[in-house]
Amino acid sequence: MLSIELLRRIPKTDLHCHLDGSLRMSTLLELGKAMGIPLPADDVPGLCRAFHIGKGFSSLEEYLAVFPISLAVMQETASIERIAEELTLDAAADGVRYLEMRFCPLLHTRQGLRADRVLEAVLAGAARGEQQTGIVARVIVAAIRSDSSQASRELSELAQAYRGRGVVAFDLAGPEAGFPARDHAEAFASAARAGLPRTVHAGEGDGPASIRQALRDCSAQRIGHGCRLAEDLSLFREVVERGIPLEVCPSSNLHTAVVPSIAAHPLRAQLAGGVRVTINTDNRLVSDTTASEELARLSAEMGLDDALIFGLIQEGIAAAFAPEELKLRLGTELEQAWAAEGLSSL
Repeated sequence: MLSIELLRRIPKTDLHCHLDGSLRMSTLLELGKAMGIPLPADDVPGLCRAFHIGKGFSSLEEYLAVFPISLAVMQETASIERIAEELTLDAAADGVRYLEMRFCPLLHTRQGLRADRVLEAVLAGAARGEQQTGIVARVIVAAIRSDSSQASRELSELAQAYRGRGVVAFDLAGPEAGFPARDHAEAFASAARAGLPRTVHAGEGDGPASIRQALRDCSAQRIGHGCRLAEDLSLFREVVERGIPLEVCPSSNLHTAVVPSIAAHPLRAQLAGGVRVTINTDNRLVSDTTASEELARLSAEMGLDDALIFGLIQEGIAAAFAPEELKLRLGTELEQAWAAEGLSSL
């Protein structure tokens, strides 16, 4: 069984991490008080209860319902920039060497900010975190399923405009059931024409048909979550044959009631069937987790051996929307660190 302390020393990635679900609880409290924004509690224990920390939720929709709490303090560039910087610092402290943080700029425009100013604030915060730690922190711009196709097209164009300046991909997030990915196909077609990588949340709050839409209608190159993939064997085979990586977030999947326990998570069957699996945090605050803790839980609660954990970390590097030279360097760092701990990668 691998400890969290050991895993923190191992270089790793976090490819599926939502900015507005990953701020520090202390920062949320401080900003709420400074900005005069009412919060559900005025101390950390109270806010932990509001975020259901340690309890989980009954559904994805209930899980998403707590995000307005954090979004309330993320409507000014200074607070957005600070939160992006702190997320980068916190990921680096956990041994993450490459981070892809994702967010929807339109969720931060409720008090008059322009979407491009929001994105620039996130990029500036990530860059400051990079300078202090050496981590590589990049941004994925997300559209929201329940928003209009016009909104997703505008966000796709925004992401394209900032490609090469810190933005590495375009995503579709939000409530899944009843909000089909095909409604946003035009935005993803535009991203594909521009050569911007694509990822789509699917197979979490809805079934395998949602994953199929993400692949067919939105040309997704990675799938966020994909928990229900095995319900369609032909789709399972297609994902394996095409080498589509899944961005698996075990604790989040437990907290949204998609799986009954970490031990029962379908990722073991996915691995056995040849699916490319990466391990990620999803929302560090809401799920009270880190990348190292996710891997440690798989080691302890699912019984994955050292070689399988090594493979999951290795797959996170391979699936990153990053230049090949960076992946090669991270892969070498991983191999050296793993060997230095006396761990098996076979």
